[in-house]
Amino acid sequence: MAFPAHDAEHATQAGLLGRQSECAFLGKMIKAVRARESRALVVHGAPGVGKSALLAHVMDTATDLRVLRAVGIESERELDFAALHQLCAPLLDRLNHLPAPQRGALETVFGVRAGAPPPRLLVGLAVLGLLSNSALERPLVCVVDDAQWMDRVSAQVLGFVARRLPVESVVLVFGTRERAQELHGLPELEVTGLSDADAHMLLDSVTHARFDQQVRDRIVAETHGNPLALLQLPQGPAVGEAAGGSGLVHADSVPGRIEQSFMSRIAELPRQTCLLLLVAAIEPVGDPALVWRAAGRLGVTPEGALAGGTHGLLSFDVRVTFRHPLVRSAVYRSATEEDRRAVHLALAEVTDPQADPDRHAWHLASAATEPDESVAGELERSADRAQARGGPAASAAFLQRSVALTVDITRRADRAVAAAAATLQAGDVEGARKLVDIADTDARTEFQRARCDLVRGRMALAAGVDNEAPRLLLRAAQRLEPFDAVLAHETCLIAWGAAALIAADADSLELVSRAMKELPPAEGAPHALDLVIKGCALLVTDGRAAAVPVLRRAVTELADLPARDVLKWGWVANCVSAVLWDDEILRVMYSQAVEVVRTAGALTELPLYLASLGMATTWAGDFDGAAAIVAEADAVAAATGVPIAPYVRLRLSALRGRGAEAEALIADTIEVAGAGGQLKGVAGAQWAAAVLYNGLARYEQAMSAARAGTRTAELWVSVWVLPELVEAAVRVGDEETARGALERLAEAAEECETDWAQGTLARSRALLSQGAAADRLYRAAVERLGRTRLRPELARAHLLYGEWLRRERQRVQAREQLRTAYEIFVSIGMEAFAERARRELLATGESVRKRTTEASSSDELTPQERQIALLVRAGLSNPEVGTRLFLSPRTVEWHLRKVFTKLSITSRRQLRDDLPHGELAPEWGFKG
Repeated sequence: MAFPAHDAEHATQAGLLGRQSECAFLGKMIKAVRARESRALVVHGAPGVGKSALLAHVMDTATDLRVLRAVGIESERELDFAALHQLCAPLLDRLNHLPAPQRGALETVFGVRAGAPPPRLLVGLAVLGLLSNSALERPLVCVVDDAQWMDRVSAQVLGFVARRLPVESVVLVFGTRERAQELHGLPELEVTGLSDADAHMLLDSVTHARFDQQVRDRIVAETHGNPLALLQLPQGPAVGEAAGGSGLVHADSVPGRIEQSFMSRIAELPRQTCLLLLVAAIEPVGDPALVWRAAGRLGVTPEGALAGGTHGLLSFDVRVTFRHPLVRSAVYRSATEEDRRAVHLALAEVTDPQADPDRHAWHLASAATEPDESVAGELERSADRAQARGGPAASAAFLQRSVALTVDITRRADRAVAAAAATLQAGDVEGARKLVDIADTDARTEFQRARCDLVRGRMALAAGVDNEAPRLLLRAAQRLEPFDAVLAHETCLIAWGAAALIAADADSLELVSRAMKELPPAEGAPHALDLVIKGCALLVTDGRAAAVPVLRRAVTELADLPARDVLKWGWVANCVSAVLWDDEILRVMYSQAVEVVRTAGALTELPLYLASLGMATTWAGDFDGAAAIVAEADAVAAATGVPIAPYVRLRLSALRGRGAEAEALIADTIEVAGAGGQLKGVAGAQWAAAVLYNGLARYEQAMSAARAGTRTAELWVSVWVLPELVEAAVRVGDEETARGALERLAEAAEECETDWAQGTLARSRALLSQGAAADRLYRAAVERLGRTRLRPELARAHLLYGEWLRRERQRVQAREQLRTAYEIFVSIGMEAFAERARRELLATGESVRKRTTEASSSDELTPQERQIALLVRAGLSNPEVGTRLFLSPRTVEWHLRKVFTKLSITSRRQLRDDLPHGELAPEWGFKG
């Protein structure tokens, strides 16, 4: 069997040699998509090992299906959405079938229309919908070769889509050298070298020199059976040396030797042919007309370039394609700098600056031999367009090149700091650091230096350098004050949030708070930002008594906070309602903030807001609702790749009182948060432990955990844990500790006349009181907490009152309180506290059967099915549910059919009766 090395078709056959099992596996994928199933696969392996041959086999066997193809191009790695545009371009006529937000997102990123940058995940959902809609007519096969060279945004979007294809009649296959992070978790097929027998067969078919057996064995071993390496060997200049045993390929240099072989062949081609190959290598679209026009500018003609052929390295069809990706690389590397610049200039001249201004600017920049302000200006405008499309990586690339081409130092400083900000937004902290260093060196004005400080502060926040971020952001705010007071004040508040909510760093918190207190007052009536800044500062410098009146005024202003401000500093403002101990405001603010962030599509920030809403939901005792919020936050975090702290899950597990499960999560959180210096995370875990152990009546452990939770500069958990410390200390007989905790609790709650604050305070005071005073305080606690939504807190007031009454030998009254506590605990799923109440009831002489939360058919639902059912019950349509949960409408429909089957219902209306109404009522942030 012979494989002429210059014949691309035969080279493909060589790549499939011995690949029966791989071809059979891929054949099953095609069969599955014909049966209206979906599959995703990452085919990975070394260069030349046969990945492209296998992908070609997929396309050849799918002739009855619709096939879409994209190829990652090294020179386009910095252009966001480039690979995605290649893949989706044939489907753009179907954009009208998408919901308006998704259609607008794709039109914006593909440059069809101008608009604000769409959220990355909205783009992913739009592509999922586009592929799903196309597959309704005919199953779809999507092939992406050289995925290692895809731009990062396209890789993220396609990875997102590939993970959500359970019922879409779509196959999505990636070919890549390395397993990229963006494709992590997808099914994989590793392609390795040929077996020794197949490798020997291929080597024999392409070599004319006589190799002795030992040399042949060594060639096969050192190439690891790489088909392309074996095919290229006879094309190299050292065949005679190889036949004698010298000049052999080493395994770690196979890709380089393959590329070197191509370079050797290119060096022998005529000048015009080499220039044509270089134009094709640099032109990323593969447009034959564009390639020939650019080649013509260089004096290249078809007759001159193709007279001797291209030796199978290049083919012209609907697109210009190279035989193998390494050919493109070899062409580019073998060219001189002068030739590369000449080709870029020719391509710039034939690229329409109106229709494709960004590629025009990029080619001009690559052709430049010295700084050029006109080109730098074009790149800056391209960066603005890229940012508008939601492509921070492309914006960063344009600005970085613009910096290099800028002569004027002041202008270069402006562009460098803008490039640093864009680079940071794209996720490259180290790259941003280098650019902000350039900006710092070139800065000629105080405003430029202030902008540099702002980027450095954001870098520290993004990198998790918690103790450094508040101080850097504060310095930036102080420098920005003379130039942009609003930006300065926003930055100052974010610095406070970094110190109080993330780092829990007492020194930084004090420093930032004093600086905020000294900010000049706003002109006219203070706005929400001014009031939040003043209240947060007073909270630290003067105490809660001074802060509470200001924060009460802030709450009124925050009710109508614009979405822009919610997205910039709303995460800090959310703390106001918690300081005021107002559960109603807490619920409303958190729900509204979640809806604003959802509507804006700010999915990177959404888990933080969902965590706040989840905590509010646990305070209300809606554990199923909180679990659904946790599941949604997890889904968003998985889709964005941004991890979230398990605060809601910790609180939920502690209140449920499932000892082993909760203890494992608490221990893991303390270890991880402690190692990372996340003091808030440690405090949150200690609070959860105190609640858990009080429920389990393990009071020594509860007191130890609660004490640890109070030893932090964190302003909320360190207060919420105080009632746990009072209760645990009283139970172990440590009155001094209990009174100390009560004193701190009074300082935090006494100024707040809310039922939550006064009910909690009365309950804790009752524990340290006697006789009629204790009775009066317990009754006040029950009355006050009974007027809130805080069912767990109310049930605990009944429990403590009942326990006190039993010890006072008032058994009849004790049974009434304990029975009420027990019923509430059981109904909301607080298992440990329910058992504690049951034991107290038994001690009063009452016979009580141990019960658990009532089971229902809805318990059979998976977490995702429950989420979908709850959202549908709340009135959302399938497309709206899909948008919320990053699923296509068809996938939602598929899950909903399973829900109907498990619940034995036939309509959406019946969900109102079959799902418990305690579960995630629409008012908890799930309105569409």
